[in-house]
Amino acid sequence: MPDTSTPHQRLLAQTAQARGAFLSIPVLSMAMDGAVPLPLYRDFLAQAYHHVRHTCRLLALAAARTDDDDYRAALFDYITEEQGHEQWILDDIDAAGGDAAQVAASVPGQACRAMLAYVYDAIERVSPYALLGMVHVLEGMSTLLASRAADALQRAYRSEGTSGFRYLTSHGALDKEHVAFFEQLVDGLRAPEALPVIADTANMVYRLYGDIFRDLSRGLDSVQGGACHAA
Repeated sequence: MPDTSTPHQRLLAQTAQARGAFLSIPVLSMAMDGAVPLPLYRDFLAQAYHHVRHTCRLLALAAARTDDDDYRAALFDYITEEQGHEQWILDDIDAAGGDAAQVAASVPGQACRAMLAYVYDAIERVSPYALLGMVHVLEGMSTLLASRAADALQRAYRSEGTSGFRYLTSHGALDKEHVAFFEQLVDGLRAPEALPVIADTANMVYRLYGDIFRDLSRGLDSVQGGACHAA
């Protein structure tokens, strides 16, 4: 019987196991419950800053390397949408009691560096379509988790008057539009070699992006002597 599924549906099926492993990371369920200490939230924002500041550069690199005019046009649309989001994160860090200038001057954690290096290399060495593997993971997970986590954490930190949730709240809503756009883009790609590259990259990024959160999970003990309730 012929496969009548769309390319996007096949992508979801081919990455389901990696997605499940990502969603099982303990700190993510804690965030959904508002049970993440405030210092750990600031640590998350710091790593988010470091990878988000590369988003437009990665999009531009893929656009420069592709011969697919329709794909290039879609990447330019993404660039327009993504510009300036790293500044939102720095503003959130300051609003949450952190030091944005210090974060901006710091280097990413090892997991964040590994993810960025992998995606840069995949675009250059494998295919410009590899960029879509990262987009699939980051936007899909943002749509699923960001707004819920922001609501839970805001409630947990309300007694301290803490703000600093523009990045999470905006991306939970914005990425819903992006995911729909992404689905249309994947289903419209005319290059038969694109989907295997996108799926392979997505599976790797689920692991590498997940490592950022696994590192955050390991930092829980040092944040508040092992306490797992909101700061």
